[in-house]
Amino acid sequence: MNDASIAAVRTESLRKVYRSGDQRVAAVDGISLEIARGEFAAIAGPSGSGKTTLLNLIGALDAPDEGRIWVDGVEITALALAKRADLRKTRIGFIFQSYNLIEVLSALENAEFVLLLQGVPAAERQQRVREIFARIGLEGLEHRRPHELSGGQQQRVAIARAIVARPALVLADEPTANLDSATGAALLDVMQELNRDLATTFIFSTHDPRVMERASRLVRLVDGKIADAG
Repeated sequence: MNDASIAAVRTESLRKVYRSGDQRVAAVDGISLEIARGEFAAIAGPSGSGKTTLLNLIGALDAPDEGRIWVDGVEITALALAKRADLRKTRIGFIFQSYNLIEVLSALENAEFVLLLQGVPAAERQQRVREIFARIGLEGLEHRRPHELSGGQQQRVAIARAIVARPALVLADEPTANLDSATGAALLDVMQELNRDLATTFIFSTHDPRVMERASRLVRLVDGKIADAG
């Protein structure tokens, strides 16, 4: 899809209910939202507001109980499980709060993992990863394991893994939560540069004021509902 008029993300009357015994909690409660291509958007709210659940629904990591979701013009709620997995592999990059790196793999191997799943030849995989590493300050660290890297370096590897496949959309769940102020600011600089230069759409879930200040758009959630669409 190259039509710039197509939203990066659109949701319609999205609802996700979690059950615990006799209790039912609507983590996402009737959310209709549109995120334009190229936005650097943040979904903010207190703990329990539904922001991570919403991000997981957009990323096809979870399925809604009601409503519809489109990513880059494709309705993901209508896709079979295998097709949803393919969409995650080819169109969506993920940056997790806990990094989710594979301990037995080197930094380079972690970053190229999605390309490996896509069947990209080894030489091209390594070239693309090395280019990204040079760009985000990881040059020379390609062969270190995650435990040999600082928290900021591990998060940079996670960023590289998310963007090296050139997805249309990157979803970042509290990416600065475990980082000190200087490291968090440096990583936000990197992500803003990638957003600007590659026109990659970023959507964050966050309660970090540093992320909110930099967002081109701030969507606020309260109790699973949109309080302010930005």
